[in-house]
Amino acid sequence: DVPVGFLLSGGVDSTAVLGFAAAKAQRPLSSFTLGFKAHGITDERPYARLAAKTYGVQHHELTITADEFRDFMPDYVWHMEEPVCEPPAIALYYVSRLAKDSVKVLLSGEGGDEAFAGYQNYRSVLWLERLKRALGPLRNSAFTVLSDLNRILVSEKLAKYGPLVGVPFDQYYYGRTSSPLCLFNSSRRDDIYTKELARRSDKQQSLRVMRECLDRVAKCDTLSRMLYLDTRMWLTDDLLLKADKMTMANSVELRVPLLDHRLLEFAASLPSEFKVHGFTTKYIAKKVLEKRVPDAILNRRKTGFPVPYASWLRNEMKDWLFDLLLDSQTIGRGYFERKGLEDLLRESVSTGWYSKELFSLATLELWHRAFLPTSAGRGASAGSAVPSPVVLGSN
Repeated sequence: DVPVGFLLSGGVDSTAVLGFAAAKAQRPLSSFTLGFKAHGITDERPYARLAAKTYGVQHHELTITADEFRDFMPDYVWHMEEPVCEPPAIALYYVSRLAKDSVKVLLSGEGGDEAFAGYQNYRSVLWLERLKRALGPLRNSAFTVLSDLNRILVSEKLAKYGPLVGVPFDQYYYGRTSSPLCLFNSSRRDDIYTKELARRSDKQQSLRVMRECLDRVAKCDTLSRMLYLDTRMWLTDDLLLKADKMTMANSVELRVPLLDHRLLEFAASLPSEFKVHGFTTKYIAKKVLEKRVPDAILNRRKTGFPVPYASWLRNEMKDWLFDLLLDSQTIGRGYFERKGLEDLLRESVSTGWYSKELFSLATLELWHRAFLPTSAGRGASAGSAVPSPVVLGSN
């Protein structure tokens, strides 16, 4: 009863949703996307254009600059109402703002990756677990070899997965966006946390809910356990929260047809090898969609909704980030050690690592300024600068 549009990410799920709808639509449809031209970032717009052309819909697109991204940060935190580390949410705000003058409802492909295992980390973890079983008692020796190798190669992949060779699955899979190597879960946190924050924060408490989720599916295979945890936590507390807040900020309703409970229940009943088959993720879904989704989209590498925020934080937004995190108001809250933050910022500028953690710290500070302005300026020595309890995670 109202105009309906489609959020196109240039990926399989959003293209499939558009394709099924276009076959039944009784009125013209519109599609919307946002993309970037940046080093190391896949520009989604050509794939979205291909999807729109394939199904004959009116297409709209835009891009945003680092300045627009930075300037919206305080409003992003205001709309989210909590310090969620989700840079693509800002892009979603802008693309839904683009759509609001044309449509009242947007459909997206959220949920397909959690139902049918579309993320690359699922494949990586499965192969890691297979490697660990093959190594048996030699796992600890392999960890030493990989650590020595990474001193030469300086590989982010080796840095992420190498140390996990000697760690049981239940002790490192905390969700799609986290691992023991995350700054907030690793020994590095001792460098940036004040003693007061370290005393009051409870790492085990922050992991309790995740482990309870994994315990509920303890008898299932590894992939099924990952999908269950991410559906219960990452999807509901991150992706859908972001999607709802950012679209409603523009008075647009978002609908997610792939999260129909019947489809999720069917997907959960399928064997895991139908989802990750060798090196192919989302295997059965791609087989079903072979004649519906253009091959260039169906077989492209999974990129999600890429935003070049990591590059921006190292370049265009560097001064803003330094000023925000090293400001006396930020340090005065008593959470973090100034020297630790300075070291972290310099290392991130040099290597590109820790961008997600720094974005998270920036949203945390902006959240304080938006919702707890009276807590600013109290020194760590006052004892009351750190609320209790404090639970910090990667999200």
